[in-house]
Amino acid sequence: MIDVKVTTKKSIDKVKRKAQQGNFKSLGHAAATIRLVARRSIRRRQTAAMPGSPPNTRRGQLKRSIMYAIDKQRGVALIGPDFDVIATAGKAHEFGGKFRREHYPKRPFMGPALEKVKDRLPPMWAGSIR
Repeated sequence: MIDVKVTTKKSIDKVKRKAQQGNFKSLGHAAATIRLVARRSIRRRQTAAMPGSPPNTRRGQLKRSIMYAIDKQRGVALIGPDFDVIATAGKAHEFGGKFRREHYPKRPFMGPALEKVKDRLPPMWAGSIR
């Protein structure tokens, strides 16, 4: 006969902490991927892009202004043009509208970037808790 003794410990706090760490890391990778795709969709040209396609940028300011930030506590990512760099020009391009007394047609770049990578996002969380 074999005698076996087993002890277990409840490590709920440790599991929660590991899950938050894995989520934070995976969320950062996902946000960086979306940002990269959005930046690559914007071309540096002197002429305006056709309505419905991603906007062009003359000096690269719109392209450089796309940032991302992760809120670790809430587990959310914010990705898009930095207001301090280009004000509401990004919003005018994405949704169409006025900026500096000129009307901009809809030239989305953030929505299509998310749409392009949405199938690659779930695997980023696979195996994230160790």
